[in-house]
Amino acid sequence: MKLIHLLFFLICTLSCQENPKKAEQVSPISLIILGTIQDGGSPHIGCTKACCKNLFYQPNINRQVVSLGLIDYQHKKKYLFEATPAMPLQMKKLKEYAPFSTIETPDGIFLTHAHIGHYSGLMYLGREAMNAKNIPVYAMPRMKIFLDSNGPWSQLVQLKNINIQVLTPTEGLILTPNIHIVPMIVPHRDEFSETVGYVISGPTKRALFIPDIDKWEKWDVNIIEAIAGVDYAFIDGTFYDGSELNTRNLSEIPHPFIVESMKKFSKLSASEKSKIYFIHFNHTNPALNPESEAAKSIITNGFHIAIMDMQFDL
Repeated sequence: MKLIHLLFFLICTLSCQENPKKAEQVSPISLIILGTIQDGGSPHIGCTKACCKNLFYQPNINRQVVSLGLIDYQHKKKYLFEATPAMPLQMKKLKEYAPFSTIETPDGIFLTHAHIGHYSGLMYLGREAMNAKNIPVYAMPRMKIFLDSNGPWSQLVQLKNINIQVLTPTEGLILTPNIHIVPMIVPHRDEFSETVGYVISGPTKRALFIPDIDKWEKWDVNIIEAIAGVDYAFIDGTFYDGSELNTRNLSEIPHPFIVESMKKFSKLSASEKSKIYFIHFNHTNPALNPESEAAKSIITNGFHIAIMDMQFDL
């Protein structure tokens, strides 16, 4: 597992790309990658392919469902983006990155939408587990209605395990004097809630977080302009080219393939390309293997692959 992480680091280094520092506080704000995998995880339930075979019996600790941590060292606050099935581990890791913290619960949890990998971890805050007290959960209006109206999530609200804070699209939220958050509606399969991405701003840098979106052309925002306005862009890399998933109708689960995104961004300057980190990988995505041609192609073309425990200064 550590070897995989090292191989990714060596590939990026040899390609002369700048990498973020890990576990070294430079700015008062740090953003940490706490997960990179699509909702179903890796290994994936029912998977009989080679990509999962050994992982059922020898799990890779670095294959956790997509999540970000955000820490304000100056004001002693920590936040979690997404409540995943791996939230117990991700909360513990976030606390380890925040030496000032005496408790594992974050000062707030930001949700993107109501698909299982992005909110189901809230269950651990209930009385069957942590029995947390009034943890702020930031969600869009339909997401709030979904949580309020459906068990077991409604019990979290009734027992005051969580305190839902309603967000407004494109309306900024000041978390601390150092942190500013803006939710952005993105097109996705919105069966139970709307879907958002976030612009996360620190004192000197900004990050874009869009783990789930349908094709870029469906968005009323120009993704190239959005990337130009930030320093880091963590964007949907669910499928490399779609060929790895030959058992599902991809029209039912549309995502921008990595090869499509690389083509769309091919004319960007090297500095603009270097902002882009693909994230939210399906268990079948060959880019998860640093020795694959897919992973090498991403790096060679000037982009990055998000890896667990990467740390970025904002």
